[in-house]
Amino acid sequence: MPDVRDVVILGSGPAGLTAAIYTARANLAPLVVEGEPSSTSDQPGGQLMLTTEVENYPGFVDGILGPELMQRFRDQASRFGAEYVTRKASAVDLSRRPFPVWVDDPATTDPAVEARSLIVATGARSLMLGVPGEEKLLGHGVSTCATCDGFFFRDQEIVVVGGGDSALEEAIFLTRFASRVTVVHRRKELRASKIMQDRAFANDKIAFRWDSVVTEILGDTKVSGARIRNVLSGEVEDVAVSGIFVAIGHQPNTALFSGQLDMDDNGYLRTSAGSRSSVEGVFVCGDVQDHVYQQAITAAGSGCMAAIDAERWLEAQGR
Repeated sequence: MPDVRDVVILGSGPAGLTAAIYTARANLAPLVVEGEPSSTSDQPGGQLMLTTEVENYPGFVDGILGPELMQRFRDQASRFGAEYVTRKASAVDLSRRPFPVWVDDPATTDPAVEARSLIVATGARSLMLGVPGEEKLLGHGVSTCATCDGFFFRDQEIVVVGGGDSALEEAIFLTRFASRVTVVHRRKELRASKIMQDRAFANDKIAFRWDSVVTEILGDTKVSGARIRNVLSGEVEDVAVSGIFVAIGHQPNTALFSGQLDMDDNGYLRTSAGSRSSVEGVFVCGDVQDHVYQQAITAAGSGCMAAIDAERWLEAQGR
């Protein structure tokens, strides 16, 4: 018979581990299915495991390494009794209770655990370019978050890749620090809204490389440049920059819940009345439901909300 838990948490980024801290302190003995170390999109600790210095998380005056911050979250939850499965959830069934959760092929095995309540904190992954040098230098000059990392590029030249609102928001924000920001876009026209385009065009720190793509990110231990190809002429140029911000979108990790939970048009899970999903007893927190802020501190706050909501729901069920 599978193990039956009051609370199972899917995901172990700031949202999932904060939910683990709160539910563990409430004596709910949460089980965290934290992901696989080999998976860049669903690894234990979430996206902060790919970050070097974190300077905007409250309480750390001198900053802290992303992996160290996540380890502290994990240790704190463990102190109160949270347990972990260091594997990736492969399937859930929200049509029956308790909710079965599989961590292996669901066609050939029994569920690893059943959950009276489920907290979904599976996060979202940044869409990447998939070019040489990108993975190696992620966190060493390659970033997907200007708010997180812009401060490190004061008085330096950087590239932003993308042409939507997010890319221009990143570029405009980065002009607070960088000496010059070059937006590289594969077309001649931007996809961003007119107001964002007007703001970017009016900013004398922002330049544009039209009809262009980044084909390689240069550097050994940190970014030293970008290889940029014009898609019309085929001309290739190496441009010296110390930072490359990829802003081509995010993909929420919601495949497990397709056809089971309500999602918006972009695949983010919908919540109401706090962290409640469209299925009673399932609560959602972090970037898997937040396409606006996507910060560690907001994810942690929503993890707290989900934990409190789950605790109160279980109490109402007589648990």
